[in-house]
Amino acid sequence: MTETDVLETLARVGALVTGDHIVYTSGRHGSSYVNKDALYPHTSATGDACAQIARHFAAAGIEVVAGPTVGGVIMAQWTAHHLGQLLGHEVLAVYAEEEQSELGKARAFRRGYDALLAGRRVLVVEDILTTGGSARMVVQAVEQAGGTVVGVAALCNRGGITADLLGAPELYSLASVPLESWSAEECPLCASGVPVNTRLGKGAAFVKG
Repeated sequence: MTETDVLETLARVGALVTGDHIVYTSGRHGSSYVNKDALYPHTSATGDACAQIARHFAAAGIEVVAGPTVGGVIMAQWTAHHLGQLLGHEVLAVYAEEEQSELGKARAFRRGYDALLAGRRVLVVEDILTTGGSARMVVQAVEQAGGTVVGVAALCNRGGITADLLGAPELYSLASVPLESWSAEECPLCASGVPVNTRLGKGAAFVKG
């Protein structure tokens, strides 16, 4: 499955939006958007993407796949399933939930999942990397639980994120979609009168004011 295949699949299921006017979660504006929520209802397409990740890491000795809530739960399940099929034995899937700490936002493994990570080799998966914050917090949570992170895999790298930024030995992304963005004051789409997409991102809130 090549990067072109991944981008074509995302476009086919309506998960890749280009040539539009999007307001991102950060409040900045841009012309493209990866709507991972449009991918997940399509189990075959989601499974194919995670199978490619599994193939890439098949020789890494992975015992557990971990992702952040919410989308990372689906990614972890599918990737662990395909790794198990390739390796001939069960690979576990767990997820890290968001919590507030004294230092701000963090991720933690609850429900006894931390015990499943101790002493095991772990692959961290994420759907969209923009700032890399969620994936980085999962990497830290795995290490705090006594697991060894062997790599991070993502469906799409939007922010030019690197393995070093995530604190991981390897980063594997199925596709890269450059994140071109502007502040609302500097947005050329606003200046040209291009309507804001109110169905995706924070467009509706922006228009409402």
